[in-house]
Amino acid sequence: MRFRSLRPERRNLMGQRFRHIEVPDPSARSIAAKLLDRPDILDEIRKIIGRRPAFIEPWNVTEDEVRVALELGVPINGTDPRLWPLGFKSAGRRLFREAGVPVPAGRENVRTVDDVLEAVVGIRAERPASPGVVVKLDNSGAGDGNMVMRFEGVSPDVRERDGMRARVQSLPGWFLDELRNGGIVEELIVGERFTSPSVQLDITPTGAVQVLSTHEQVLGGDNGQVYTGCRFPADSAYASLLARHGQAIGEQFARRGVLGRFAVDFAVATSRSGRADVYALEANLRKGGTTHPYTALRNLVPGRYDPEKGIWECASDGSPRWYRSTDNLVDDAWLGLAPGRVIRALADLGLQLDYRTGSGVVLHMLSSLAIDGRLGLTAIGRTPDEAEELYERTAAAISTLAAGTPEG
Repeated sequence: MRFRSLRPERRNLMGQRFRHIEVPDPSARSIAAKLLDRPDILDEIRKIIGRRPAFIEPWNVTEDEVRVALELGVPINGTDPRLWPLGFKSAGRRLFREAGVPVPAGRENVRTVDDVLEAVVGIRAERPASPGVVVKLDNSGAGDGNMVMRFEGVSPDVRERDGMRARVQSLPGWFLDELRNGGIVEELIVGERFTSPSVQLDITPTGAVQVLSTHEQVLGGDNGQVYTGCRFPADSAYASLLARHGQAIGEQFARRGVLGRFAVDFAVATSRSGRADVYALEANLRKGGTTHPYTALRNLVPGRYDPEKGIWECASDGSPRWYRSTDNLVDDAWLGLAPGRVIRALADLGLQLDYRTGSGVVLHMLSSLAIDGRLGLTAIGRTPDEAEELYERTAAAISTLAAGTPEG
């Protein structure tokens, strides 16, 4: 059943359940910072809440979100910002080791060019066959603070540093400046097949740790380290191991006071024999790119993720679901497309989510079409192939719409 086909009384009922508050501030500041400048809007929100139970579910928690929570007198579901450094790359490596989870060969607390060179010498001595390293800023996310440096053309002699020194010194100035605040150097993980899965977890106020999902991250960007989308769930060959590692890491974070949603990124190198070596890379103490597609599945096709089976089981009949998702589907030709036209086009082609079958496409970020021709989507399928097909058909349908020609 599509939303546009709902009876008027049902549409009215749904509208009454939601209250939308607009903060008229076009700046790039967070919504929490903008709210703190508008006590009149905070008063309006207080009146809406009244005496009913309420809590704040933010993307991440900074001092501004905490102040809004205190102003409104409602709890906030997230990690105290004073614990934010627990998610830094150096701190994460130490915590992973405490949890008994493997990490790549590497060094923490790297701050200077000489520190990087010392780390490279150590990694090459420990892993002579390593093809390179990744230098990562401690306080960064989505792969934006990662620099890949390969060893081609550099002497394998650990005493020879001139070639590598030149490469390190050629890194962008802004990166070397930020590195002074801390970073790590890790072995570049490779294999006959390389994947970068993640585990999404939740820590309740009682300290209970729940594995919510596993995903295969789709990486891109110039360095191949930037998150561009995901597939759910992770490969069944190691999904249950990821869940166990995530559980162990979550328990370490729970002991330190972390709350709410967070995710742990991994690297998996699979050999020709099929052996999968799994390494924890970093923890993100916030919601991330896998949060909203998982939330769409949970709310639209209710069920549960079985961490040991590595599969989503629908509450209605136990049948599984898969999805392909992105928040980075972009094409210059789509710039200026009206969101309503896109929605109608997908509905006419039968691509919208069908609640009867529990499969179809959910769109988001449609307002970005007016900015740079970008949108996000989650394609939910009853098989992995169906999810991929829905994803590809949707992208093709939008391109056809932009070209102004009917789909053949």
